[in-house]
Amino acid sequence: MTEHSIFPHASTRPDRVIVLCTGRCGSTTLARACSYLDGWTAAHESRTHLTGPARLDYPARHIEVDNRLSWFLGRLARDIGDTAAYVHLSRDPEAVAQSFARRANQGILRAYRQDILTHTRWRQPKSPLIEQCRDHVDTVTANIEAFLGTRRHVMRMRIEEIETDFDRFCDWIGATGDLGAARAELTRRHNATQGDHPA
Repeated sequence: MTEHSIFPHASTRPDRVIVLCTGRCGSTTLARACSYLDGWTAAHESRTHLTGPARLDYPARHIEVDNRLSWFLGRLARDIGDTAAYVHLSRDPEAVAQSFARRANQGILRAYRQDILTHTRWRQPKSPLIEQCRDHVDTVTANIEAFLGTRRHVMRMRIEEIETDFDRFCDWIGATGDLGAARAELTRRHNATQGDHPA
């Protein structure tokens, strides 16, 4: 995936930023840090309860962080396309899988294990839990990378390098604000899974 480190002209900057990720990689923390940027709104999974056009109807000057958007990539391409900038937020895949394994009966991972991966009495039992988690992480990551390969405005961020990457991100979108408070937010762990180690 090609990363575009800056927009060529300020006037061509997209006015929405969509952060794609697997989940379990600091997405809540990033959204809270972005809330300190002047002239931008920021949210985490703010429209997951909506369907139809409303699901992707993000306002101007908005940063949305939502791991479930990896299952809406066709609609993102059709309805938003290159009018938005995209960030791929990631974390070491094994750490993500292990984190999902510790909350296997919650949220998106439960849906993946029970409904996307299926089994019947005629088939062998499902693979071990950690293998299902790794499969989920690999599938979502591949979906995101394939989608971003066709987008014009793309940036990578890693939770292991979040402080440096956040500063790059702010430069990338031309954002200012209370960056000290934003950086402080990045040091906090939000929605952490018990047993997870800090990045």
